[in-house]
Amino acid sequence: QVQFVESGGGLVQPGGSLRLSCAASGSIFRIYKMGWYRQTPGNQRELVADVTGGGITTYADSVKGRFTISRDNAKNTVYLQMNSLNAADTAVYYCNSAPPLRNGWGQGTQVTVSS
Repeated sequence: QVQFVESGGGLVQPGGSLRLSCAASGSIFRIYKMGWYRQTPGNQRELVADVTGGGITTYADSVKGRFTISRDNAKNTVYLQMNSLNAADTAVYYCNSAPPLRNGWGQGTQVTVSS
């Protein structure tokens, strides 16, 4: 059973950058299209970006040009490089397949953008 563990969040000032990492357990990571999602309390999870097994990426309009998703299949890891962060990016960030596995949600990693 595949599981995902997020890391790399924290407190950052507006305009700053963070890189999130998602480590996958299991033996079939390479076949999944992977996504980064974010959520604030009371809201639906939003798909921020996804990347196919072959490296083709898609971004939500809200992050296009600022965020970059990538993956290293040999390391079973997906990354989200976040630049030019603003307060609207504050959320808990999760990784999962795209579309998500119901049992694939981890604890997420908190990103807080504040001055």
